[in-house]
Amino acid sequence: MVDGPIDCMGDRNGNSETPEPEEDNVDRSAIQQAVREAGFDGWLFYDFQNRDIIAYRILGLDPEKHTSRRWFYWVPASGEPVRLVHGVEPTRLDELPGEKRVYVTWNQLHASLGNLFGDAKHIAMQYSPDCDIPYISVVDAGMVELVRRAAGVEIVSSADLVSRFEAVFDADGAASHRRAMALVHKVKDEAFVKIGAAISAGEELTEYEVAMFILDRFAEEGLDTEGQVPIVGVDGHPADPHFEPTEENTVPFARGQTVLIDLWARETAPDAIFADITWCGYIGEDPPEEYQRIWQIVCDGRDAGCELVIERFEREEPVGGWEIDDATRKVVVEAGYGNYFTHRTGHSIGHEVHGNGANIDNFETRDRRRILPGTCFSVEPGIYLEGRMAVRTEVDVLVSPAGKAEVSGEVQKDFILLP
Repeated sequence: MVDGPIDCMGDRNGNSETPEPEEDNVDRSAIQQAVREAGFDGWLFYDFQNRDIIAYRILGLDPEKHTSRRWFYWVPASGEPVRLVHGVEPTRLDELPGEKRVYVTWNQLHASLGNLFGDAKHIAMQYSPDCDIPYISVVDAGMVELVRRAAGVEIVSSADLVSRFEAVFDADGAASHRRAMALVHKVKDEAFVKIGAAISAGEELTEYEVAMFILDRFAEEGLDTEGQVPIVGVDGHPADPHFEPTEENTVPFARGQTVLIDLWARETAPDAIFADITWCGYIGEDPPEEYQRIWQIVCDGRDAGCELVIERFEREEPVGGWEIDDATRKVVVEAGYGNYFTHRTGHSIGHEVHGNGANIDNFETRDRRRILPGTCFSVEPGIYLEGRMAVRTEVDVLVSPAGKAEVSGEVQKDFILLP
């Protein structure tokens, strides 16, 4: 229960301003510069009950701190930000710079929003038209409608702004990705050797046991997987692109099987960047003709996508994730297997294995964001023949802060043939 009256535009004593925090959690100048370069009038951050983790990360707020009321943080393209908070939680944004305004009732909130933006007209929010980019589509439709109506403004998507603050990393981040990539490849090689050794010795070894081996080796190498289990599957199992081996569904390796291993990890440092790869093999000397055929198709598609982004950056021309998807998918479609390539070509990679930058996607969603310098993403076409076999080849493309795009790590050209 709140004690005492609260003015909708001030604190309990009617004050509309509070002292600036001793140390800003947020680089206001960087946000305002990005907003200006995007051609927007400002960026409105909004949250209710800790739903928008993007806002918390960009603003440097603690996402574990309980929030039971709606708060807003308005960052204009220039000038002082404004904190709009509820009287029950008037200190919720005190770690951020700017004027503070307080509301209590819903009609006070509506009035406050109507007076928040001044002459601004184009307001960025975590919103994506048609939900084309679900990673960004966090603000609910009702709030978008309210801000539009109360303030008479146009709501635009913050997608490109989010990419800039969530997906871009510096040279240290790129170096951490390369170190993780080297170790992920090392453990991948060890996993295939382990399978081959078991086959040669006539010992039983299951998909699940190899997945656990990979996790153990990652832990020994100081790598983290966010608690996720790598994909280790034979024959028809990886025809489910997100197959996860368990003790209940696992099968032992045997001669004549196709093998797919998808594994990812990062260092444990706070700003470490993931590496994510998929490799395929065959237990025997003579892989089936169809397996070899679909493998070559996905390799050609992978190479077409990688070449496009590398060439665009060499020419200093923009490239969107959707274009890389189109270039890769075209190869698979023209080979007659388009219906068996059932997911986007790739995803943003950052401190999370599925990051908030541009995805390589014009299939599941329409991701029109540009690929930015200082970012990383996967290119991973696959062909999935249900109940029979599957192939996927996955590499990571790293774009340096200076704008040089390259595939990081080894590129698989041929199957790993196991004895």
